[in-house]
Amino acid sequence: MPAMDELLFFDRLPRFLPVYEALKETLAARYPEMTVRVTKTQISFRSRSIFAMVSLPYRRKKGWPREYLMVSFGLPAQNPSPRIAVSTEACPGRWTHHVLVERPEDLDAELLGWIDEAHRFSMVK
Repeated sequence: MPAMDELLFFDRLPRFLPVYEALKETLAARYPEMTVRVTKTQISFRSRSIFAMVSLPYRRKKGWPREYLMVSFGLPAQNPSPRIAVSTEACPGRWTHHVLVERPEDLDAELLGWIDEAHRFSMVK
């Protein structure tokens, strides 16, 4: 059962709560030490430091779906995959990548592999 702050986070787009729950359960099984922090604009997953985040759309961007769950993670290099909606070098040697997730099936091995890499990266930086 999600915590109250998680339920409130998805109040605007409740259809993404099950997608979020599936991601959270998968990550919790992979990283038992993981903690979750809910703020107004994002939910962060952290072990030693933040390795992944989810957020809801707050601005419409041309060509993007109307509704989605944004899954973000940090990697040591830019990933050129067309699945990555946006990537930015937040600081030297740290690239933040954003993937648009519209349904549970989007939480596939490729995305989870990138999050695994982000988790490893967060543990050594």
